Amino acid sequence: MNSLLVMLGGAIGTLARYQFGRLCGHMFGTAFPYGTLGVNIIGGFLMGALAGWLARFGGGGEQLRLLIGVGVLGGFTTFSAYSLEIVLMMERGQALLAAFYAVLSVAAAVAALLAGLMLMRSVAA
Repeated sequence: MNSLLVMLGGAIGTLARYQFGRLCGHMFGTAFPYGTLGVNIIGGFLMGALAGWLARFGGGGEQLRLLIGVGVLGGFTTFSAYSLEIVLMMERGQALLAAFYAVLSVAAAVAALLAGLMLMRSVAA
């Protein structure tokens, strides 16, 4: 059942991300990634609201977390989970570890993307 909740939420989240990106492209053009920026900001806000709501009220906790937090928001943007992890580290008094994780995540993801792109370009050449 848990897997179905995540799958359903993921389908909803990815469709929402796609449609939001299309809308931003139509409204603002494609010279800047407004859609990606928007989903990252919206997803971060919604993840914070969900985490706060679950911590305060907790009703339906695990299923709601799986459907919305992992599924919908995970499909909408993984940046929301990344942001939550940083904030949780900071709340635990691990500010240096949070900063390290933030910088490492971005740098490593960009480097990995570049490596994958270079690999495929060399294979395709």
